[in-house]
Amino acid sequence: MLLRYFGLQAAGTTVRTEVIAGMTTFLTMAYILFVNPSILSAAGMPATSVFVATCLVASLATLIMGVFANYPVACAPGMGLNAYFAFAVVQGMGYHWQAALGAVFISGCLFLLLTLVGLRGALIAAIPASIRTGITAGIGLFLGIIALKSSGIVVANPATLVGLGDLHQPQVLLAVLGFLVIVALDVMKVRGAILIGILLVTVLSFFVGGNAFHGVVSLPPSIAPTFFKLDIAGALSSGIWHVVLVFFLVELFDATGTLMGVAQRAGLVPRTPTGPGRDVPTDRRMRRALFADSAAIIAGAVLGTSSTTAYVESAAGVQAGGRTGLTALVVAVLFLVALFFAPLASAVPSYATAPALLYVACLMLRDIGELPWHDATETVPGILTVLAMPFTYSIANGIAFGFISYAALKLLTGRARSVAPAVWVIAAIFLLRYGYLGAG
Repeated sequence: MLLRYFGLQAAGTTVRTEVIAGMTTFLTMAYILFVNPSILSAAGMPATSVFVATCLVASLATLIMGVFANYPVACAPGMGLNAYFAFAVVQGMGYHWQAALGAVFISGCLFLLLTLVGLRGALIAAIPASIRTGITAGIGLFLGIIALKSSGIVVANPATLVGLGDLHQPQVLLAVLGFLVIVALDVMKVRGAILIGILLVTVLSFFVGGNAFHGVVSLPPSIAPTFFKLDIAGALSSGIWHVVLVFFLVELFDATGTLMGVAQRAGLVPRTPTGPGRDVPTDRRMRRALFADSAAIIAGAVLGTSSTTAYVESAAGVQAGGRTGLTALVVAVLFLVALFFAPLASAVPSYATAPALLYVACLMLRDIGELPWHDATETVPGILTVLAMPFTYSIANGIAFGFISYAALKLLTGRARSVAPAVWVIAAIFLLRYGYLGAG
């Protein structure tokens, strides 16, 4: 039955290979089970409920991806947007987390609509590559400063804005150790390097970090505190449409880019060129995959977590031989099993997840090398996008600076015709936001 439904023979794979690939993917992304509750709890959300929501939406979204699209791609709440949700939208702008979930839901509906009408690939092709690169690298820096702050390595300083923390504190030393272990294990291609680093620091924290042990296995906690607690009306009345736009744009680039990248690596996607560097997916399985990750955002908001997206760690499973949705099905089952490890998740301190954030930040910064350094009208907007995110503590401001400067520089240098209409529209929206609403 599995052979026939997932087309294992046609894909040149076996049940054993797909199961191993699924386990590999799960190990490489299981860190989100600890990191996501840690981040969203900073927004006032109950960590145990977020843990359950994370497990459920990851399982559901990955199941849809595997069964409906037959893709070896796993989904879970995305890194970067969860930090933006907690630290920028809730802590920085002062919105309550229920309204922020409402904004995620609205962005998911827009995302799904764009996917259903077939404009998703066309829109992402219209956005300049330099801004897409800047967004990825900028989110990396944003995660980096959050990680350094959470670990105690960087602290506030009224004279210089930031300063070096107390390196004699055990929490700081454990965070440094965790980071080095994660990097070393990843370099040695050890599966689950990030997860191992988090668990190592957590275990050591019981002995030298003042942490308390609450057990490992239990029945899943209640999801009631976050389930269906999204406030759509509050999101609309609060006027946080610019937050919706940020969620939408990052979801667009992150999810679509990941899906296309992993699918290409697995040799699954035929593509039709629509211009220089502007390919759009034409395969039916890819269109179904795009639908699956769009629907996952809506499901995540309902369950009680920030935007859900396809995970680039799925490439590890593809590397292990995964070629069909059976790989994703295995990942989905493992996320359900993880529901029973809530006590372990609640015992993970923020300085244990900070090294994972910092390493993800380092990986995301690699994209900055793709900027076209020979053309300042492309490079400068990308760099402004990167710099504005950590220094204004807002992904929204980074994206705004990028689009506005891109449109302005192209206009001033006589290259306005090379700018896609979507760029002018987005730049105008952000200009109106600053003109009438302030920075926010």
